[in-house]
Amino acid sequence: MPLQGYGVLTAKVADRRREGSGDTPHYQVHLKADDGTDYRAAVNVKSQQAPSDLLFLLDDDFHHPVTAAVEGLGAGWHPLPSQPGGPNLDYVRANLFDPAKMRAIPPDAEGPDNDLPDLLEHFVQRAIADPAARLHVFGQRWGPEAGKEDKIFGFLPGNGVHDVHMNQGNSGQFVRDDGVFQDGGLLFHFPAESHWVGVFLAFQSQAFHTDDRTGHALDAPVPEPGRPGPVPPGAEQPPVQIIAAMVNPIGPAPEQETVTLMNLSPEAVDLTGWQLADRQQRTMPVPAGPLAPGEVLKVLLLSAGKVPDGMQLSNHGGTITLLNAAGLKVSGVAYTEEQAQRESWTIAF
Repeated sequence: MPLQGYGVLTAKVADRRREGSGDTPHYQVHLKADDGTDYRAAVNVKSQQAPSDLLFLLDDDFHHPVTAAVEGLGAGWHPLPSQPGGPNLDYVRANLFDPAKMRAIPPDAEGPDNDLPDLLEHFVQRAIADPAARLHVFGQRWGPEAGKEDKIFGFLPGNGVHDVHMNQGNSGQFVRDDGVFQDGGLLFHFPAESHWVGVFLAFQSQAFHTDDRTGHALDAPVPEPGRPGPVPPGAEQPPVQIIAAMVNPIGPAPEQETVTLMNLSPEAVDLTGWQLADRQQRTMPVPAGPLAPGEVLKVLLLSAGKVPDGMQLSNHGGTITLLNAAGLKVSGVAYTEEQAQRESWTIAF
């Protein structure tokens, strides 16, 4: 059953508290919305299921169409339906980052900048010091709890956001929380510098190949220790990747949008049954047949009004995903509105 109360909170960072050791320690963040409402974001730093160290990725220069979407919501709490095309996070489908770059990090370790709270602390402190900075917290809402003080910061009523991590591909008792387009995470925005920072967290027990309807884990190669589910042992990159796209061709609509694929492997890859998908999860088939080693394939999109509900590349930013014949993600990229506004320029990934 998907999360109840998924959404995003946009607020000013007021304080933070690093919890000590225990079975479920959190990095606690006190936030204040523009209307004065207090919230607490409870960010997991340790897993209840082994292995206990979380998978972590920090993008210090985050560019993705989700930033424009979430900024347009304004301050406060915003419920989000679990569907594509909005400001939702989905670690599998929204192409927010390369899961192979996630690394396991301990909840507590001696020395500076070598555990998860240390890394969070840097950007939280920076956000506290910047009056214009805002933190966008994605997860599940709790509260307001009438007549009950917050157990960490003491404000009244208790109120906040938890499940600030991947919320699909779970195992054991946590399968009940599976869903799509409902992942948690942190996006820091520093407007004076037009700078975004993305923080993404997952448990090593979670899988990154998940069902498009339920978010449940699909059969996939067993990952290496400390590596997320889509990366089989010994594989650092998929054989076929999206390397470029013509998003905004010159001329009136319907435009001749294209996506360019390249086979990076030393073996031919049969693309029969493969598909491309856009940010709205609309799909179109890739031309069937083998793609030779080192060769590129420019795929012409059969969209822009020619095919009802066909795949389209929006000029306001979007994502492009390559799926194999089993429907599993092979490659994924994202582009921003700024990149798409350059008419007749090819975007390289």
